[in-house]
Amino acid sequence: MVRERALKIVLALVGLLFVALSYPMATMMRQDPALAMMLSLYVTLGVFLLLAIRNPSAHRSLIAFTAWSSLAHAVVMGTQALRNMIERGELIGVGVLVIIGIALISLTPRPVARFSVNQLG
Repeated sequence: MVRERALKIVLALVGLLFVALSYPMATMMRQDPALAMMLSLYVTLGVFLLLAIRNPSAHRSLIAFTAWSSLAHAVVMGTQALRNMIERGELIGVGVLVIIGIALISLTPRPVARFSVNQLG
C-alpha cells in the first residue's frame, strides 16, 4: 500500500513536470523546432502519467516506458555534455532524468500472477 501511494506521488510529480514543459515548448517553436517537437512528446507523456495515477497496475507498460526512456535520454545527454557537444549545465537534466528513471523502475507495480486450475494440480 505504501509503495503504491509512493508511485502515485511520483507519477503526479513527473506528470506535472512533463506537462509544465508545454510553456518552454510553446516559446521555442520558432527558435528551436526540434527541441519543441521533443518537448511535445514529454508533454503528451505527462498527460498520460497523470491519467495513470488512478490505476498504476493497469499502466505498467507506460510507467516502464517512461522509466527506461528517461534513462536512455539521460545517457545520451550525459554523453553529449561530457563530449562538449552540449553545455555542461545540461548535466542537471541528466540527474533529474536518472532520478525519474530509477524511482519509476523501483516503484513499478509487479505483474499479478495468474494461475489456472490445471497449473495447480
